[in-house]
Amino acid sequence: MGTLLISKVREEYPDRIMETFSIIPSPKVSDTVVEPYNAVLSFHQLVENADECMLLDNEALYDICFRTLKLTTPTYGDLNHLVSASMSGVTTCIRFPGQLNCDLRKLAVNLIPFPRLHFFMTGFAPLTSRGSQQYRALTVPELTQQMFDAKNMMCAADPRHGRYLTAAALFRGRMSTKEVDEQMLNVQNKNSSYFVEWIPNNIKAGVCDIPPKGLKMAVAFLGNTTAIQEMFKRVAEFFTAMFRRKAFLHWYTGEGMDEMEFTEAESNMNDLVSEYQQYQDATAEEEGEFDDEEGEYDMGP
Repeated sequence: MGTLLISKVREEYPDRIMETFSIIPSPKVSDTVVEPYNAVLSFHQLVENADECMLLDNEALYDICFRTLKLTTPTYGDLNHLVSASMSGVTTCIRFPGQLNCDLRKLAVNLIPFPRLHFFMTGFAPLTSRGSQQYRALTVPELTQQMFDAKNMMCAADPRHGRYLTAAALFRGRMSTKEVDEQMLNVQNKNSSYFVEWIPNNIKAGVCDIPPKGLKMAVAFLGNTTAIQEMFKRVAEFFTAMFRRKAFLHWYTGEGMDEMEFTEAESNMNDLVSEYQQYQDATAEEEGEFDDEEGEYDMGP
């Protein structure tokens, strides 16, 4: 239903930026048996019709609630609080004034090096539970450290298993743009092996003057990383296991779908994984443009 709406809206408003926050089946947490079918069929459409897809999954959100926020029995309300923090952070520059504004189109231009690779990891810092107040204001370096931390990512894929093609950091609060730029450069210099070297200066920064309620400073993070293929591979594996036996297929064919649609969607998903892997392995020497720089890694624990 969602992807059908997107394709209809795309037909009516072809010049509009289409952004989605998509819930992906988790490795362990699942509440629907046919999730893999629905996810692969959806990706087939999202690749073609969406401009920016922020990927989320419930398992990563539950992990944040348990490990970081120390909630013993998190509810969907707690998960939605995390998602809403990320969503409002991404769209904040459209709604409030700032020193360094960036709208959805500017984000797309800076985050998407190749048209099909528009699936992003999302993160947010500082992570706080519903109704709680931050007990001290974080500095820009602390926010930067937290937002690149694998534990802050809202999807079950580890960015340390891939390389960043591009990233965006959308800061909120009163701060110096010079300090933000210095921190972004510092991250890339210290962790150069985790960024592709053939896109120099590949972190887009935005600064909005108005902080979220209850916080002095915050940052929303979007990462276009090749590690996102972990999620696609996992979903494809579950899909293939069921599709090979044609399990549950009659519910879809009974509604007028064709088996070929499943085969095409699976093929498209596998192609997407191959593309991410291709760019993860690519070096500047192949392009003959930039020198390879290796660095140390201190983003996560």
